[in-house]
Amino acid sequence: MNAVAFEKIEKEKIESLKFPQEEVLTDKELIKEREAELNRALALGNLEHSKIKIYFEDDISCKLVETTVWGVTDKRVILKQGTVIPINRVHKISI
Repeated sequence: MNAVAFEKIEKEKIESLKFPQEEVLTDKELIKEREAELNRALALGNLEHSKIKIYFEDDISCKLVETTVWGVTDKRVILKQGTVIPINRVHKISI
């Protein structure tokens, strides 16, 4: 994944993206790590309104958004204004 370039986009553009059903991570350890990072990002978002970087992939390319995480369900990351990113499309979170 390190060789992949992530295009920075605005949060408001996420709702117009299309997300395939496939999981972007194949390593079980990376999936566990992503879950822990999401929970940490959620805590930081709710307590300190800290912005984090979410590296994700839609049906076309890899993208990066800098935003605050407002909620996490078993399938989605919820951002401000109800914008969502499917968890299975997230490569990593950087805090």
